[in-house]
Amino acid sequence: MLLFSALLPPDQVVRSLRAHLAPLQEEVTAPRWVPPRQWHVTLGFYGEADPDERVEWLTKALAGHHAPTLRLQGAGAFSRVLYLGVYSEGLTELATAAGAGDERPYLPHLTIARTEGDVPAELPKRLGGYVSEPWTALEAVLMRSELTGSGSRYSIVARFPLESRQAGGGAA
Repeated sequence: MLLFSALLPPDQVVRSLRAHLAPLQEEVTAPRWVPPRQWHVTLGFYGEADPDERVEWLTKALAGHHAPTLRLQGAGAFSRVLYLGVYSEGLTELATAAGAGDERPYLPHLTIARTEGDVPAELPKRLGGYVSEPWTALEAVLMRSELTGSGSRYSIVARFPLESRQAGGGAA
């Protein structure tokens, strides 16, 4: 079992992205397309860790952090991953508080496919024009990833509310 913290896209963004990806997924079947139920924006990856200890740590680490407004825009690839870019003011600071950037620089993204070899250059180009509607992530989640015979299965271990900027008495 592996643990990571993440922000989850809302249903309307998932629906929009599914509709946008459908024609490409029908045409290009070589990548392993990540199912929408697994779409997330990773904040911190913890590997094998005690869930109770990580919940306690994240409760303190994320306390007082503002809910970021995010949007998916553009596409890219690294290693064997095809992703959509994630743009947001304050996201890097939230991810750093959640433990990102300890081992490598934080690159906010939403993984949409994995490949056996390099990601074909045509795929990020074909997705480069996608822009989601913006959304405010009102909570972060601690996720558990368990490897099964049919791939990884994700489940939410705990939820961590983020402070709405409006609730604090004004925009930052």
